[in-house]
Amino acid sequence: MDTVLTAKDLRKTYHRGSEDVHAVDGVSFDAGAGELTAIIGPSGSGKTTLLNLLGCLDNPSSGSLSVGGEEIFGGKAELSEGTLTGIRRRNFGYIFQKFYLIPTLTVLENIMLPGVFYRGAGAGRTPQELLKQLGLENRAAHLPAELSGGEMQRVAIARALINAPKILLADEPTGNLDSKRAGEIEEILHTLADGGITVIMVTHNLELARTADRVIEIRDGRIHAQ
Repeated sequence: MDTVLTAKDLRKTYHRGSEDVHAVDGVSFDAGAGELTAIIGPSGSGKTTLLNLLGCLDNPSSGSLSVGGEEIFGGKAELSEGTLTGIRRRNFGYIFQKFYLIPTLTVLENIMLPGVFYRGAGAGRTPQELLKQLGLENRAAHLPAELSGGEMQRVAIARALINAPKILLADEPTGNLDSKRAGEIEEILHTLADGGITVIMVTHNLELARTADRVIEIRDGRIHAQ
């Protein structure tokens, strides 16, 4: 299995008055192509902060991160926001618990939205292909308010896939869904991993976590078990 992402001794420290808070405290692991990794742990353990570091949405205080053999953090000058934007576009898709769909845009327009921000978005994948893959063909002209929670999450997944990312990062992808819809999203994530995408998800859903290829438990910003 080819290694797609490597994190070494990642740390994120926040200074709050006279106190240092170690949100992520020396995390190291590799993620391979087509591997589905679940990150679990109690609230406040650093799971989402770690996911943001892995996805280059936040800069670590120290440590290193490499994606596809390219060093992003560690051992080099701080990258510009423009460079980081290019790295995100080439490598990552993001799924959030609250969906973050634009309420005034249709399903199709929401899926196409990354093209507004990232030149070249959608290369190799058309919105129509993603609509079909995720069972949304009949919802293309609908607004988010006209969709179920499961449908909204599928739209969010389609939007995350429009750039054909190597790595899909999901923060509580089933957190707002009932068990039936959560099962549908679980199946989609496994299908994407089987297709070669590296999937890393934060979840409180232990049933979902148990289906992952690997489970990493975070406590107090550190890996407790994996």
